Amino acid sequence: MKKIYVYLFLVSVFACCQLSFAQYTYEREFRIRKSQFPSAAHAVIDDYVEGAKRLKFYQETDSNKVSFKAKLKKDKLWYSIEFDKEGALEKIEILINTTDIPNDTYSNIEKYLNNNFYKYRINKLQQQYYLNSDTLEETFKNAFQNLILSSNMYEIVIAGKKEKGYLDYEIQFDADGNFKKKRKVLPSNYDHILY
Repeated sequence: MKKIYVYLFLVSVFACCQLSFAQYTYEREFRIRKSQFPSAAHAVIDDYVEGAKRLKFYQETDSNKVSFKAKLKKDKLWYSIEFDKEGALEKIEILINTTDIPNDTYSNIEKYLNNNFYKYRINKLQQQYYLNSDTLEETFKNAFQNLILSSNMYEIVIAGKKEKGYLDYEIQFDADGNFKKKRKVLPSNYDHILY
């Protein structure tokens, strides 16, 4: 009888631990060789990306999925082109500054951040182009021309302070600055640093 209680106790502790960690996104990104990148994704890059500099390939492991990214510099902008594990295009992201966002959109984003955090610091800001009803060619053309469209999304990674100190958050907004989703992220992995 005591064994049953011990097992129930251990199972409940394990379940509680799993639920408490489920709020975080375990997202890790590591560099891979060109040969490890999906061939279908590589073909898309060869077809639609010209004049790119510093092309590097990455695999990103999330708590939910595995995806692949090609990071490059083109026309003085940093791009991240994300593919699923089969090599189908998911989105194109551009690293931007707050001045690159339309004023009305940024004021809505700022209003949300001020209402939800005591203090915050923006670590990364990206403009996203998703492959919706557009063709691959249109999506790449829109992204490389850095067009501001009604289908754009903005993703902000911040260190935000609520009641218990700073945590890192990844927050997504639509083209008008309306909140879409938020998730906590773990800080960057610094395993490569030797002390």
